[in-house]
Amino acid sequence: MVNGDGAHTEEGESKQDGNSEADGGEDSNEQEVIVIQDTGFTVKIQAPGTEPFDLQVSPQEMVQEIHQVLMDREDTCHRTCFSLQLDGNVLDNFAELKSIEGLQEGSLLKVVEEPYTVREARIHVRHIRDLLKSLDPSDAYNGVDCNSLSFLSIFTDGDLGDSGKRKKKGTELEQIDCTPPEHILPGSKERPLVPLQPQNKDWKPMQCLKVLTMSGWNPPPGNRKMHGDLMYLYIVTVEERHVSVTASTRGFYLNQSTTYTFSPKPANPSFLSHSLVELLSQISPAFKKNFTSLQKKRVQRHPFERIATPFQVYSWTAPQVDHAMDCVRAEDAYTSRLGYEEHIPGQTRDWNEELQTTRELPRKNLPERLLRERAIFKVHSDFAAAATRGAMAVIDGNVMAINPGEETRMQMFIWNNIFFSLGFDVRDHYRELGGDAAAHAAPTNDLNGVRAYGAVDVEGLYTLGTVVVDYRGYRVTAQSIIPGILEREQEQSVIYGSIDFGKTVVSHGKYLELLDKTSRPLKVQQHKVLNEKEESVELCSSVECKGIIGNDGRHYILDLLRTFPPDLNFLPVDGEELSAESQRQGFPRQHRHRLACLRQELIEAFVEHRYLLFMKMAAIQLMQQKANKDSSKTDVPAITETSATDGGVDSTQTTAAQAPLEGKELEESIPGLAQAKELAETLVSEDGSDPKSREVVLNACRAVGSISNTSFDIRFNPDIFSPGVRFPDDTLEDVQKQKQLLKDAAAFLVTCQIPSLVKDCLDHSTLPMDGATLTEALHQRGINVRYLGTVLEFVDKTPAKAQLEHFYRIGIVELITRCAKHIFRTYLQGVELSALSAAVSHFLNCFLSSFPDAVAHLPPDELVSRRKSRKRRNRVPGGGDNTAWASLTPSELWKNIATEAQSYYHFKMQCESVDQVVEKYGLQKTTLLREISVKTGIQILLKEYNFDSRHKPAFTEEDILNIFPVVKHVNPKASDAFHFFQSGQAKVQQGFLKEGCELINEALNLFNNVYGAMHVEICACLRLLARLNYIMGDHPEALSNQQKAVLMSERVLGIEHPNTIQEYMHLALYCFANGQLSTALKLLYRARYLMLLVCGEDHPEMALIDSNIGLVLHGVMEYDLSLRFLENALTINTKYHGARSLKVALSHHLVARVYESKAEFRSALQHEKEGYTIYKNQMGEAHEKTKESSEYLKYLTQQAVALQRTMNEIYKNGSNASIMPLKFTAPSMASILEQLNIINGIIFIPLSQKDLENLKAEVQRRQQLQELGKSEEPAESSPLELEDKIPVD
Repeated sequence: MVNGDGAHTEEGESKQDGNSEADGGEDSNEQEVIVIQDTGFTVKIQAPGTEPFDLQVSPQEMVQEIHQVLMDREDTCHRTCFSLQLDGNVLDNFAELKSIEGLQEGSLLKVVEEPYTVREARIHVRHIRDLLKSLDPSDAYNGVDCNSLSFLSIFTDGDLGDSGKRKKKGTELEQIDCTPPEHILPGSKERPLVPLQPQNKDWKPMQCLKVLTMSGWNPPPGNRKMHGDLMYLYIVTVEERHVSVTASTRGFYLNQSTTYTFSPKPANPSFLSHSLVELLSQISPAFKKNFTSLQKKRVQRHPFERIATPFQVYSWTAPQVDHAMDCVRAEDAYTSRLGYEEHIPGQTRDWNEELQTTRELPRKNLPERLLRERAIFKVHSDFAAAATRGAMAVIDGNVMAINPGEETRMQMFIWNNIFFSLGFDVRDHYRELGGDAAAHAAPTNDLNGVRAYGAVDVEGLYTLGTVVVDYRGYRVTAQSIIPGILEREQEQSVIYGSIDFGKTVVSHGKYLELLDKTSRPLKVQQHKVLNEKEESVELCSSVECKGIIGNDGRHYILDLLRTFPPDLNFLPVDGEELSAESQRQGFPRQHRHRLACLRQELIEAFVEHRYLLFMKMAAIQLMQQKANKDSSKTDVPAITETSATDGGVDSTQTTAAQAPLEGKELEESIPGLAQAKELAETLVSEDGSDPKSREVVLNACRAVGSISNTSFDIRFNPDIFSPGVRFPDDTLEDVQKQKQLLKDAAAFLVTCQIPSLVKDCLDHSTLPMDGATLTEALHQRGINVRYLGTVLEFVDKTPAKAQLEHFYRIGIVELITRCAKHIFRTYLQGVELSALSAAVSHFLNCFLSSFPDAVAHLPPDELVSRRKSRKRRNRVPGGGDNTAWASLTPSELWKNIATEAQSYYHFKMQCESVDQVVEKYGLQKTTLLREISVKTGIQILLKEYNFDSRHKPAFTEEDILNIFPVVKHVNPKASDAFHFFQSGQAKVQQGFLKEGCELINEALNLFNNVYGAMHVEICACLRLLARLNYIMGDHPEALSNQQKAVLMSERVLGIEHPNTIQEYMHLALYCFANGQLSTALKLLYRARYLMLLVCGEDHPEMALIDSNIGLVLHGVMEYDLSLRFLENALTINTKYHGARSLKVALSHHLVARVYESKAEFRSALQHEKEGYTIYKNQMGEAHEKTKESSEYLKYLTQQAVALQRTMNEIYKNGSNASIMPLKFTAPSMASILEQLNIINGIIFIPLSQKDLENLKAEVQRRQQLQELGKSEEPAESSPLELEDKIPVD
């Protein structure tokens, strides 16, 4: 029913968890949910100088949250230093409201101004500055403080929801200007960049002050401190009045100082005010007027445009922003505010303690789990932000190394209680494994390990906070610090694992016990290895996983880079043969390093696949036993044959290769296999007391490589094929089995996963649009990106290659930009800071510009020091020859890209220049520019670039605005919320809309509880809710939820992320249904523009956008324009779905309808006939679609005949002909909406109006109940059955 979401990957994110836990746990959750939803109540708040107002609060909130609300409200936003008092008692900021005596419905809370301290005064000034900058997007462009961009309100003029209804419905048709800009029309070759970030008229800031900065007289001298002076500010008002302000304990007042004379006495009048805003309003009329209107505008913006995102999102383009004076920004930069002093006593945060303590919080029931997950998430996002700042400071050379005497590549750093190391092979640690290449891959592998152990979440086992930052060509790993580790040598502290890749190995009972709990979910096999004294040591992880007990007594594991088993396709081992199928595809291949391992998703898929095989084996043997018993039956021989061949296959141990095919054939050839399977399942769950069944299970276990003989259990030994690891002789048989299992898994990736990915792309259940979504699609199936070349070759050999053109093109772009990124990384390492923008623009010119001899601009001589001869010792890490970068040429770069593609991806690309590549693969230069910028963190100036000029380069150094870090970190999950979300989805799929809707609303509550307001998963939740609202006929609610989803997607994923494009399309549909036609069109045009920029016109999803645009234009009677879009959609659908598909039939029908409206009946008939033929062939004569089409054909023929008669009449009798009036009708909005729903995959339930009313009433009743916290048993409502839907393929 909700089948239009093929392209959204997160919704299906963890299908593998299955819904088993969710369903089982549902009843228990029901009770727990009620605990959370304690009833809210209302309190009155009285602030100085304002009327008392009511505020809705909930018992869980802390007093502090009321503070936040007051600091955001228009009339109290200028207060920061106050306490809340109830009957004269000051409330504790960190108390929960329910713990406060006497606080109840209707209590009056007084806002009481408190004396300032230096800290409070600073917070106040910072808050005022934030209010003044609240509409200014520069923080979002500069990627600071978790601000990010959102442009939705420009396209909706902020008129969604209630205010939209005020417009007169009737006149709407005449006033719409529907013509899209030229570059959005089908077939346009222009891809302008500037419309990506339209200028918002609100952003022309209303100037309230010219300057607000710290005065040069700070800090106050001793005698003034004793008069209560905290600090001095220097302010220039819009009226050009220069004033000096004292912040004192009692508030802010004017003093008599000037720029050059210090005179701290109060001026006359001094305008002493508790808030800086009150003071400024008195001395500057312009400030008063503009500040008020600024706050009005600020409060009108949608909250989602203002809330900070949990992790920083960077924009790869930005307009030229004026650099204005800003005291707080300047102060932040120089006081090296380590991120968070002002919130935390004791100045710097002990990250490790915070990360581990949150893990130790109790988690017995839902409220406890929510608190715990919320704490974990918050600390993680803070840690990621701090680690990113630190890593940039390290690379920019602003942090002193802890081993300053050593060579720069070997230096390590500590900043803000975080440990930083560079991704180089220090002390030949990785010499055996591939040197620097291995040292570069290890941190991401380690991060994947940390993620995996974190997700298993075993009590008592701790991992380090880990963030990997790529910045300016360097990879920095940031880790939290184990208490006490810096005082000891590593040799003493490691009590489990090995510090030298397996030469010496130690083990520890407690670690084995803890790791054993993770071994089943992570599929790690416990195994023995030999140490240097030839003793065998028991391990339950790879050897280089080290266990260290910190001074805090916690058991830490680190160096998890080999949590998952090695990938033999990229690890040639002497004397080992891979399966025939792998060899046929050219594996094993040489890789840069020996750390290539399989992804967790692959391991899961492989085990799942083996489990099915195991069930089949058991079932077949059971059937055999049964057949032997009653051998009188006739179908015996067939069974024995199949099972014999099957057994034969298995005994030769190449199951993985044949398995996918063989499984299907068996299914079809054996009657009663399904029952046998059920039997097998009961068998497997029994204790195996019956000798016959035990034998069955034993054989099946052996066949699939299970480590146990009595049940299905597949695990991997991560140390197989590790250089330097030796196994005891008595385990050699096991080791042999493990090697075979690894070969099977490697073969499974090539023979099952890659073909299944391509199949999913062919039937459009996977629709990547850009590099990120392609990578996600690969990763979901456990395919590493190093297989990209293999995937592309596979596509190339597929018979239906033409239908995969979009996929192939995206793959090529990804491959090229990744190769360019590898080259760019080493290129940047030799560049010094002063030449950075010149070097980046030179690289982009070589990469994208048609100008054949791009010349680098070296920094001008007047900046080059005369005293170059004395080499400085503390150069930036790595720093090679500082001008080598300038000699790069376009032809050399493209030659390197081709070499890199061959050596890394084993993909042959013939290309000497960018234009050749663009020509050969049909790429767009803007797409290449976007992909390389996003991958490397480059931010460029928003303007039109002329890539194709052969006379001058496209980029100058002024076009490079910034270089951002690219950050990888763990994303902690909200598990309970996710289960609710999944069971909600499942209910919806089964057609229980109401129950589904409730579960998803509940999930939304829990998500908000854990993640705060902004998160990718909340976005998915809102999208689904909006869709359900829409299907249940609540259009305004659908509009409001979808608006939130769009804003959130823009803010959290980025303004041109494929997800955002999808969200824009959904929103356009709901706008149309709400009668906001011009808004719907603007949104669709925006979606089309973004789509063109991201992947060009030739993409199956473009057909959907164009059908939507065409239909809306048809509705507003813009027939010619409508045809341009609908005919383009028809072309694309025909190309990607095949000329016989139902999508194409529908496209023909839509085009025919427009021709009918234009009274061009011949063309209309032609298209409808095409559609009719398809329906007849696909569905048969009797199907209602075929009947509808044939009815429509009859109608068109009648109209055509009538028109012809009229024309003949005119020819015969000239002007005095009696003409029958012809009916030319504009299509009704309802019929257009119906078509829109069909193409967007929304199927309605035929409900009467009465049913809908009941449904709404029921939903409202449930909501009230939830609010009251009662749980009546709802009357058994009959499930709403969905009508059978036509598969719109």
